[in-house]
Amino acid sequence: MAKLAIKSEHQHTVESAIAAVGAAISDISRVKILCALMDGRAWTATELGVVADISASTASSHLSKLLTSGLISVISQGKYRYFRLANDEIAKVIENLMNFSTDHVSQAKITTPQNLRKARTCYNHLAGAVAVDIYHSLCQQKWITEDGRAITTRGLEQFKNMGIEFQAKHSRHICCPCLDWSERRFHLGGQMGAAFLNHAETQGWLTRHQGYREVTISEKGYKIFAQYFNVNR
Repeated sequence: MAKLAIKSEHQHTVESAIAAVGAAISDISRVKILCALMDGRAWTATELGVVADISASTASSHLSKLLTSGLISVISQGKYRYFRLANDEIAKVIENLMNFSTDHVSQAKITTPQNLRKARTCYNHLAGAVAVDIYHSLCQQKWITEDGRAITTRGLEQFKNMGIEFQAKHSRHICCPCLDWSERRFHLGGQMGAAFLNHAETQGWLTRHQGYREVTISEKGYKIFAQYFNVNR
């Protein structure tokens, strides 16, 4: 009976946690805030209020609920507080929800802007048609395993040739396939996905735009992507 009681209590705790998360994302303003944070950057309440088309005070109220639910975290720096998604797992959940939602909307109503479909950020890694083509090439050239969940010895050497010296922070999610919501195919996620995006930005292969998920790939970037991954415009 004791074991049954413990199991029942645990189940109730899990159900309560799921209900709390569901309540946190049930408001469209909070959903807009979470989608804005999918660009991987930290935002102030004022900035998020502008994105969600609400006042800063209302944004603060919504942010408090998102903090309580564990969906976001806050960083204090001087007199400012910056909000960001709590972790990579939360980003994956939101991306999956975005994918699930678009699957349940008439295709005639889906109007993904071409610039976003071409290249954008997915939390801390590159997404869009270019990223999908890069992922396909990584698999074809065996830089990553067929399931996309590990980097091969060849891959480590080739990434090093590109200037990416990769040091895993932990053993989980070194790389993983992430379903692209506009292309319905995979792009590269995980720690290597983040390292690739950061390196590409540092090298001037692409430019991220503050406040937007859109990414602009430079002439230099297209040359590099064509050289290593046979990816063209």
